[in-house]
Amino acid sequence: MGKKINTTKPARAVKRVSQKKEKKSGIETPCNAKQFIERLHAMSSPVEAKKILKYFKTGEGDYGEGDVFIGVRMGQVFALAKECIGMSPDEIEHLLESEIHEVKTGGLSIMDKQARSKKTSETRRKELFDLYIRRMDRINNWDLVDVSAPFVIGGYLFDKPRDILFTMARSKNIWKRRTAIVSTAYFIRQGDIADTFAIAEMLIKDKHDLIHKAVGGWVREAGKQDRQNLLEFLDKYAATMSRTMLRYAIEHLDKKLREYYLQLKNRV
Repeated sequence: MGKKINTTKPARAVKRVSQKKEKKSGIETPCNAKQFIERLHAMSSPVEAKKILKYFKTGEGDYGEGDVFIGVRMGQVFALAKECIGMSPDEIEHLLESEIHEVKTGGLSIMDKQARSKKTSETRRKELFDLYIRRMDRINNWDLVDVSAPFVIGGYLFDKPRDILFTMARSKNIWKRRTAIVSTAYFIRQGDIADTFAIAEMLIKDKHDLIHKAVGGWVREAGKQDRQNLLEFLDKYAATMSRTMLRYAIEHLDKKLREYYLQLKNRV
């Protein structure tokens, strides 16, 4: 575990620096990667680390192999990311290079908060998008994708060609495939659901449960915008999609419809 430090002074330093404006990005300039990591270590807890590990697979051969958890609650990570919202892409990349999961989460959360901000320039949005794509080797867990892909990737691509999502959906890399479907969350928010269903169709036979959950969950959300589209998708694929994917997809349907689609699955 990291050595406890006095965070009072760094906190004041962050506040002073954050009052300056970064002209290039249009958002405030914050703490650097070193300060961010020091403050995370100051909040670490061995007890919390054991609790967090229950939600991730980090053993040999698992998808999160090599990740280290120091035991910082996600609420604390996100709060610190909010303080450091204007961190430069170069400093964020230092966070992504860490072996500590909470540090990477913090870096991606900063990217997400910048991408959400109306103050963020188009130049910075592209920098964030490029950083995510270039350093996907450091995005190796479901929560890292989910905390950042909707606005960093989906938000940037909303008014641009989306070919890269379909390329990622065909990737052997699970995190690229998950990014492809999760990024469409931004489109769904705007009432644009076509690509969600198109990418879901590409992933319908995926073998990984983390893809099953994402696909099922995202077509469910798209169905809130267009119920008929969801039902047509289920009519076509309920019998062949994984049971996990199906259960996620039908979660908000009425009992009669849920039973109908589960019966289609049971017949196979």
